[in-house]
Parts: sequence; structure tokens; C-alpha cells
Amino acid sequence: MNKIIKKLAEANSLVGVIDLADFNKEEHLGRGKEMVDRLSKLVSIFQGLDFSRNRAEGDDLLGDAYEYLMRNFATESGKSKGQFYTPAEVSRIMAQVIGVGTAKSASQTIYDPTCGSGSLLLKAHDEAKSLTGKDLSIYGQEMDNATAGLAKMNMILHGCTTAEVWQDNSLCTVLQRQGRTKEE
Repeated sequence: MNKIIKKLAEANSLVGVIDLADFNKEEHLGRGKEMVDRLSKLVSIFQGLDFSRNRAEGDDLLGDAYEYLMRNFATESGKSKGQFYTPAEVSRIMAQVIGVGTAKSASQTIYDPTCGSGSLLLKAHDEAKSLTGKDLSIYGQEMDNATAGLAKMNMILHGCTTAEVWQDNSLCTVLQRQGRTKEE
């Protein structure tokens, strides 16, 4: 399992995010037959699942489930929900305010310099697509490596495989482009 997850992480730019678990840890999974049984049960949960048909009447069930889990994770961890995702209602309003519904060309882009888990980007993308039929490119940047990883996984689960999300500090990026440093 470690080898498979490593390949999955490498193929999706998620190294250091989803490949941190060690499925050989006896203290977590048991030893011998006990470990094999636990891992077999885990794998069996995913056998036969077909994620390609995760939409029902325009809803993205898998993506919505992922956002639900992120929202609850944020609440349970004591962190601000806003660090991980932007609520759908706020995202839709933001998309309307920035005018994605007036996109004239598919070459136009949507960029969020502090994208968190990418939910605002996804809602803006969906809003643009539903109003204009244009599949705008998505770009996001997030300072926290784990949260940037959540955004990348969110894009994959929502079928936005061409979206680009990178881990970086947006303030430092702006300063670098201006030839300045943080200390200035």
C-alpha cells in the first residue's frame, strides 16, 4: 500500500501530503494476520466503487462529501473553517462580484492567491461554466503545504484535473516579483 500511495502522490503532485501514512506500522495496525486483516478490510471498502459516475442531477456527490468532511475536520480541530474552505454561499456571491459570468473566452483564468482547500476556485469555475459555457483555467496558491494538498485533492475529486495549485507564500511571491524582501 505504501508503494501504491507513493505512486499516486507522485502522479498528482501530492508528495508529502497523502504519502505520510505508513501502512507497515505494527503499533497502529497490529502484527501478522491482524495487520493483513485490517488492511484487507480497508482495501475492500474501496473495491467496486466507481467514482466516474459520482454526479446525480448536476450534484457532485464525491466532491460534496469531501467538502463536508473538510468542514467537520475544521470544526473538530478547533481551526477556523475559513482556513480550509469558503462556504458555498459566499463562494457564489464572490464569483458574481468578480464577474466570472461575463467571461468572453475560455483563455480567461481564475486565480486565488490564498486558496485554502480550493472551494472558492471550484465554485467560481462552476459559476462561470454554468453562466457562459466557458471552461476557465483555475490557478491557486496556498502557503500551508497540507492545505495546498487538500486543494489539489479537491480539484481532482471535482474533475478539474487541469487546475494548478502550488504551495507558496503569496506575499513573498508579490515581493519577489517587485524585487523586494519580506524585511522591507
